[in-house]
Amino acid sequence: MREALKEAKNALGQTSPNPAVGAVLVVDNQIVAKGYHRGAGRDHAEVECLRDFGAPVPAHATLYVTLEPCSTEGRTAPCTDAMLQAGIKNVVVGAIDLNPRHSGKGIVRLRNAGVNVREGILADECAQINEAFNKWIVTGRPFVIAKCGMSLDGRLTRPAVEPHWITGRSARSHARELRAHVDAVLVGAETVRADNPRLTIRGTRSARQPWRVVLTHSGKLPRRARLFSDRLAARTLIYKGRSLAGVLKNLGKRGMTNVLIEGGGEVLSQALDARLIDKVQLYLGPILTGGPVIAFAGRGATNAANALRLRRVSYRRIGQSVCITGYPEVLPSK
Repeated sequence: MREALKEAKNALGQTSPNPAVGAVLVVDNQIVAKGYHRGAGRDHAEVECLRDFGAPVPAHATLYVTLEPCSTEGRTAPCTDAMLQAGIKNVVVGAIDLNPRHSGKGIVRLRNAGVNVREGILADECAQINEAFNKWIVTGRPFVIAKCGMSLDGRLTRPAVEPHWITGRSARSHARELRAHVDAVLVGAETVRADNPRLTIRGTRSARQPWRVVLTHSGKLPRRARLFSDRLAARTLIYKGRSLAGVLKNLGKRGMTNVLIEGGGEVLSQALDARLIDKVQLYLGPILTGGPVIAFAGRGATNAANALRLRRVSYRRIGQSVCITGYPEVLPSK
């Protein structure tokens, strides 16, 4: 299953609004074929894997797949049908598909056909790789990642003299890799005015450019900004006078499963105050800047008990910067 997970990771950022899935075929304890879902409308991982094998499947072979095989027809035929036609007799499944159209039905279909199915193998890891899809398919709202580079005193303010970056080159490169895994990158109008960002994928193998989304109160934006004048201008969306929650809902309706908020401080604050953040990825640079532009200002928590706390926190040193990743705790309903 870990090898199947490696295959699934090849699909990250390429399959939306479908999940990333990997599969491997094992015969006599040897992996003889691999496959992953390469994009919406293309063959699913199981079919890719069976094609990679390219021969009649022995009865004692086992197909490992990170996500429950689909049993309904969409852009492609049901994977369960392809597996049964290939003569698969043993299947190991990682996570159950949360899509209400599919959930549990693929496993039932296979078992009713006499296939030996084991489920729940590395289930948490297999589910986490599709954390964005899992939220979107159940709620209709995209998975929201809040990302920024900040000083040790929590500022986004850049010093007035060179070098003007808060974090190092390697940390900035690492941060840009996130763009290759999301459907949209979202910023506020002030970030467009002050930084004139590209919000493009650079330095990665991915050719899939996410949508670029701008929130503005006034609608007064510099028309010569890169977002509106470069070769990707058609992939820029402008939302005027809309709440962040409303924008995210609309992006979900457009089939965007995950959104990366890259700034600035006002948008990040809105996301924090409204508890719209599903994951944070912060880059701390070894610098103290002071200044008025705070990364997460907003209204603030009335006390420590009401603060947004993170779980599954990880720390990674990248050059002289530190990357902190975590997931906000979900508070129980009153």
